[in-house]
Amino acid sequence: MFSFIKNTLKKIYTNVTSRISVLFARDTIDEATLKELKIILLSADTGVATTNKIIEALTEQCHAGSLTQGASLKKSLGDILISILSKPSTITGKSHVYIFVGINGSGKTTCVAKLAHKLQKEGKRVLCVAADTFRAAAVQQLVIWAEKIKVAIVTGTDGQDPASVIFSGCQKFKTDGYDALIIDTAGRLHTKTNLMHELAKIKRVITKQLPHEEINTLLTIDSMLGQNSFEQAKLFKECTQVNGIVLTKMDGTAKGGIVFAIAQELAIPILYITYGEAVDHIKPFVTQEYVENLLQS
Repeated sequence: MFSFIKNTLKKIYTNVTSRISVLFARDTIDEATLKELKIILLSADTGVATTNKIIEALTEQCHAGSLTQGASLKKSLGDILISILSKPSTITGKSHVYIFVGINGSGKTTCVAKLAHKLQKEGKRVLCVAADTFRAAAVQQLVIWAEKIKVAIVTGTDGQDPASVIFSGCQKFKTDGYDALIIDTAGRLHTKTNLMHELAKIKRVITKQLPHEEINTLLTIDSMLGQNSFEQAKLFKECTQVNGIVLTKMDGTAKGGIVFAIAQELAIPILYITYGEAVDHIKPFVTQEYVENLLQS
């Protein structure tokens, strides 16, 4: 019987688990086996640096004599993967102010709606801010979602300064006593410098208007883009403090190793995964569950 996450992400588990389980069935583990594992990890978009780190650790255990059979390989690999993904989160849970960042097409606007719906189901009064004023379709998309899930929304006009829209959102958040503020931002700015300035300006506005609130920046990453997703994450981390990642379209990829590359090389925790089109298709990312199902033979 598939668990929820394994059934949802069956493309990943069918592709990776079926190949890796062959190694776990072996009576002896040698360097040739680890080379096979390396190829599997690389093909799953785990990344060169992260894959090398995993294989180096396993090779040391092999040379030390503690890695002798498939069962011990499964346990050691699982421990390493869980360690990689177990990054401490800076989100304390005391605040519900979220800024969503990410490139166009990463599922950012839909993620705003999905998180808003999730928090609403938990009994919170949610206010969304459509601050992606450079892409008119983004505002319209979020308005449609807000009407569908019945949450309040603040919008501006096409081309309006996003910071001014966010200012209005902060004012409404305070005045009307909302529990959660979720902000959608522009997904495309021409240069890294523009991106840095825009995000810094947004955070200044929120900090000034809501000085006692913790600001959480969530980066949406399209899991189907593989190593290109890693480059996106790297850029945004260089431009602003990213508190966590939301991996989108997880049901559409047959790889999934990118989660380890992001966590290992950027030290950014993965907080949520999204899948499917429905508004409730969002789930907290649970490290133990993800790894256990990945290695289930």
